[in-house]
Amino acid sequence: MSKKIIYTINVEFGDCDPARIVWFPNFFRWIDAASRNFFVQCGVPSWQETEKTLGVIGTPLVDTHSRFLRTATYGDTLDLHTSIPEWREKSFVQRYQVMRGDEPIMECDEVRIFAGRRSDNPEAIWALPIPPEIRQLCE
Repeated sequence: MSKKIIYTINVEFGDCDPARIVWFPNFFRWIDAASRNFFVQCGVPSWQETEKTLGVIGTPLVDTHSRFLRTATYGDTLDLHTSIPEWREKSFVQRYQVMRGDEPIMECDEVRIFAGRRSDNPEAIWALPIPPEIRQLCE
């Protein structure tokens, strides 16, 4: 099991629809920010640095599954609990539990890869094996 990192956001009026419920794409924006925050808090350098040292340009999303349990509204403080419960050869599962205090709001599992540029076409990317130095920082 990996570390569990908490990323906190405050829901603003503009994050909500006219019914004062958080507009669902905002959850995915916050989850994407929580993903990068996870690596930062684990000590992983910026993607610009890892591109130079490991060839890793980032961790693009290849699959996602989510479940909304309760609504959230402006004024709420949400904690996104982020972990990596599964490491694979070239991908990993990143898990998010969005909480308002002790109350679960949303759950999401994403499959991501560590991407590098293809040598035959630098505009294209491909999945790299999980860098052991990054995995070690995150466990």
